[in-house]
Amino acid sequence: MHRRSFLTGLTASAALVPAAPLWALNEAGASRLISSLVTDINKVIASGKAENAMFREFERIFKRYSDTSYIAAYALGVDARRASAAQKRNFSKTFQGYISRKYGKRFREFIGGSLEVKSVKRVKKWYEVSTTAFLQGQAPFEVTFLVSDRSGKDLFFNMYIEGVNLLLTERTEIGAILDSNQGDIDAMIAELKRQS
Repeated sequence: MHRRSFLTGLTASAALVPAAPLWALNEAGASRLISSLVTDINKVIASGKAENAMFREFERIFKRYSDTSYIAAYALGVDARRASAAQKRNFSKTFQGYISRKYGKRFREFIGGSLEVKSVKRVKKWYEVSTTAFLQGQAPFEVTFLVSDRSGKDLFFNMYIEGVNLLLTERTEIGAILDSNQGDIDAMIAELKRQS
């Protein structure tokens, strides 16, 4: 298994500037969120369930721990300016289902490995939670989650693996789908539904 496959598969990301005050979030809360995420991932990996059952569990984990609404808005980027309110709602709903299934399926690549939380630190108005990923046949490497409570509860909104920002990867992919559909937002949404 290649690191880049794992990188693409753990999660997506969201914004760098939270919209709401973050005084409710602290180091312990950020650490608890990612510790719970890691525990849930590792439980599914060790469960021995059939692959399809694992997919459903990984999708549930992604929806529970990530800020999917903001991820959708960030992924659409500047094209949101020309989208109607109905298109934005449709995209957000479709994208959340698409990305949950996409990354949920990718979690299976982690079978046989584990994540361990190593450190937490505040950076501006969010927290970085550093973990170490251990995959079979690979040297350990760092996975960093960024956590905020901008949505009203503690969620991770971005993740880096060896400096690679997953949010930007997702925005690039949505942009490419839009380009392939000549900028037609409805056609892009329809394609996302087909890929789900």
